[in-house]
Amino acid sequence: MSAAAAPAPAAAPAPGRARRTAAAWGHRAAPVVLLVLLVAAWQAVVALAEVPPFLLPSPSAVAAEFAEFLPTIASAALITGTNALVGLVVGAVVAIAAAVLASAVRAVDLLLDPVVAGLAVVPIVALAPVLYTMYGASVETGRQIVVAVAVGVPVFVTTLRGLRQVRPVHRDLMRAYAATPRQAVRAVTIPTALPFVFTGLRLASSLAVISAIVAEYFGGPRSGIGSFITTAAAGSNYARAWAYVLGGVLVGLLFYGATSAVERWGTRGVRRG
Repeated sequence: MSAAAAPAPAAAPAPGRARRTAAAWGHRAAPVVLLVLLVAAWQAVVALAEVPPFLLPSPSAVAAEFAEFLPTIASAALITGTNALVGLVVGAVVAIAAAVLASAVRAVDLLLDPVVAGLAVVPIVALAPVLYTMYGASVETGRQIVVAVAVGVPVFVTTLRGLRQVRPVHRDLMRAYAATPRQAVRAVTIPTALPFVFTGLRLASSLAVISAIVAEYFGGPRSGIGSFITTAAAGSNYARAWAYVLGGVLVGLLFYGATSAVERWGTRGVRRG
């Protein structure tokens, strides 16, 4: 076989690509390593200092309760997650629509400003019982409204801020090019405001789960994670209560991860457009 016909050696991976890959894996592994170290330290402190379970149960006890009551935790997490999702969608849609209207009409902005400021300080502990009285304690409507109110404020504020980032010179440039209002919105307004919208949604995704769980402390159907936490704590089953807390944490991480994935997909689509 001639030298010309000999197969070419495989190209070595570029050093820059290898470094980026290693950095990406390190970025993913760092939180996992930190979590393992924190759990190990928690277990050591509880065991060596003989901390009473009512103060802080050990991770092994929490894991045992989580495994034993996994079907119940999963069912409660599904109900809490559904309430959080409904409230998040409704609150985000209303907040984004209100922000768009406020950015376009000055009078609406002046009217909504004190309303949003008032909603931002409404305590869930006071709102949830009132809504249970209005809509009934046997349905989930009150909890979903609590979530919608809680998430609406950050989404409205961040969306309105993003819409206001569009500079007048950019709008003037689009008019100079004889662009239609729809083209101006697509080329300037949406790409500028979208990162702010997704920032608000990421904040609201975790807040939605927290609000749904807290709303379950104050009545309503005994079916969600918050209800089981209070029941377990009242019965002095502290490790079990922490197991339900762990279920709530997993739901919150799921919401945050899903929102982050939607953000990456949405920003990529805007850049391609």
